[in-house]
Amino acid sequence: MKTSLARLNSYLDKPMTAEQAEPLLTGVGFPFDGCDALTLSTGATDVLMDVEVTSNRGDCLSHLGLAREAAAAGGGTLCPPDIKLPEASGEPVTDLTSVECSEPDLCPLYTARVITGVKIGPSPKWLVERVEGAGLRSVNNVVDITNFVLLELGQPLHAFDLNKLDGRRIIVRRAKAGEQFTAIDGTKHELNERMLVIADACQPVAIAGVMGGLDSEVTEQTTDILLESAIFEPLSVRSTSRALKLASDSSFRFERGVDPLGVDRASRRAAQLIVELAGGTLADGVIRVGHDDPAPAKVTMRISRCQALLGIDLSAKQIGESLNRLGLNPQADGDTITCTIPTFRLDLKREVDLIEEVGRLYGYDNVEIHARLELEVRPEQASVLARQELGRVLVAHGYHETITPSLLTGEQAQAFCPGSLKTMSLAGETRRKDSVLRPSLLPSLLNCRKHNQDRGNEAVRLFEVAGTWGDSEGKTCEATSLATLTDAPDPHEGFRTARGAIEELIWTLGGEDAAKTLAFEPVEDDRYQPAAKVILLGEERGRVGVLSDALQNLFGLQTPVVLAEVDYDPFTANFPPKRTVGYLPRFPGIERDLSIVVDEAVTWRQVEKCVADAAPKMLEDLQFLTIFRGKQIGKGKKSLSLRMRFRNPDATLRHDEVDPQVNAVVEKLKQGVAAELRG
Repeated sequence: MKTSLARLNSYLDKPMTAEQAEPLLTGVGFPFDGCDALTLSTGATDVLMDVEVTSNRGDCLSHLGLAREAAAAGGGTLCPPDIKLPEASGEPVTDLTSVECSEPDLCPLYTARVITGVKIGPSPKWLVERVEGAGLRSVNNVVDITNFVLLELGQPLHAFDLNKLDGRRIIVRRAKAGEQFTAIDGTKHELNERMLVIADACQPVAIAGVMGGLDSEVTEQTTDILLESAIFEPLSVRSTSRALKLASDSSFRFERGVDPLGVDRASRRAAQLIVELAGGTLADGVIRVGHDDPAPAKVTMRISRCQALLGIDLSAKQIGESLNRLGLNPQADGDTITCTIPTFRLDLKREVDLIEEVGRLYGYDNVEIHARLELEVRPEQASVLARQELGRVLVAHGYHETITPSLLTGEQAQAFCPGSLKTMSLAGETRRKDSVLRPSLLPSLLNCRKHNQDRGNEAVRLFEVAGTWGDSEGKTCEATSLATLTDAPDPHEGFRTARGAIEELIWTLGGEDAAKTLAFEPVEDDRYQPAAKVILLGEERGRVGVLSDALQNLFGLQTPVVLAEVDYDPFTANFPPKRTVGYLPRFPGIERDLSIVVDEAVTWRQVEKCVADAAPKMLEDLQFLTIFRGKQIGKGKKSLSLRMRFRNPDATLRHDEVDPQVNAVVEKLKQGVAAELRG
């Protein structure tokens, strides 16, 4: 920021030289990028200092803001300007003009004052010196005052010639596509509907937060002024400024955020100076459209945390004094200090922000450098280890991890938008095709599969862990999901592959107790053919199924795929799992394989239940082997093969001890699922 030394000193009780100001401001985070001696048009001299201000310190893009920092760093006492609004002897402002705002999200607050009967002319010597000392050109008394206040308080202002406004009114709205605008610097621009403008009843008269228009500028013929002071959404100002290649001191500050309470303060300061230097009558009242003034936020800080993070043994008194010098009104209660954050400090939101302020004022150059560093060794977070283990398991199953864009086309997003959830689009998004936030990870994986298909890759298996978004009755719902995609030339084999990966994930991440609660139940779902619900701990946590032909065609896939998507958090909630460990078996076991013919509708879960109902007391393990379909089996039937392992932990098991248990299982299968034993 171009800073006038003379003007900086005008807000401090003890003047500084440039040589004194540089180390003082540099020490608290505002380094100098050069100093130049100036001879002004009035013959006076000044020093123009180029001070670097970080993007989160919009409050220091003003001489008063930098003076406040200099005072806190020990450069004297801050002397803010005495703002006294002149007596409003004119008619009510609402009789002279009106303000309408159709975009409150982009313009949270707009204020307007009216001064009639002003006389435009040259600025007095002191005002010329203050403006030129900061590197600007003097124009006329009113324009110079708006620039003076901007440089003093950091709040951009704009003065309109009220008589040049069609309908003598202001409308804050989005521009119309193709609307033309001529800026005050003479450049012509074509606007689009994403840009916010200040318009009169007919046309735009300013680009909101960026620059005023040539047609409504203040000239020597101006007698009545509408004084604008407002807040504009930073991202809107930044995108408009970049799109039009039109930058200004105002846009530079709006992009970084301005003080909500500074809007009226700057308006009163400018009105005071205009009436004083240009004459005129101040209309009674102010038009204010937008939100009320916010209450100052409160942020707490632990003294012990401050000491530990900075590595400095500061007392509570020292910490409190540092925060008090910044105007944070610290209140101590044991180990906790609560600060009231001024509205101009938009950067102070967390405990660590306050700690940084303490370190900044203490001086990082004063922090002692130790020859040794003490490190506290802590285990990795369980959530991090669980995520790593999840990737290891799926990679072992042949899956490749993807990181896909979170935006989809409307058709793709709607196809996988579950239940009553509604899709969400990005406001002001310039991409016309894919501007919808994904409600599911599956469309992203399908797009990735299509990309691989176009390059000839086969036997693809993909997985991703990422966020999804949706709108539920006006509330944003954000969740983290795990999704997998498996190529399935044989859909049944692909389904078993996806199911097996989920089963191993549950056993690895949740342990035996969680694995016992895992179940797959058939469900009707238009997106799949067939599909199953994934049940974990008694609740549905996701679905797995073969993608329907309609959606396969929508995404242009040639090979059937099996998709699975589950809630991520329940899968990792019990990590690391508790394991039970025992001795290795001392005696051999006996395995028996059965092949049974059942109806096509019979599920493996039903078979498992029949085996459990038979209660073979020496059964150690039950495994699914394979499924066979063919003419030998018959239409509507399938042959299902399973393996049972029996073991006696205290002695060698004999076949004649196993035979009755196998027979009991066969009988239960006949009764439960009408199974026929296949020879």
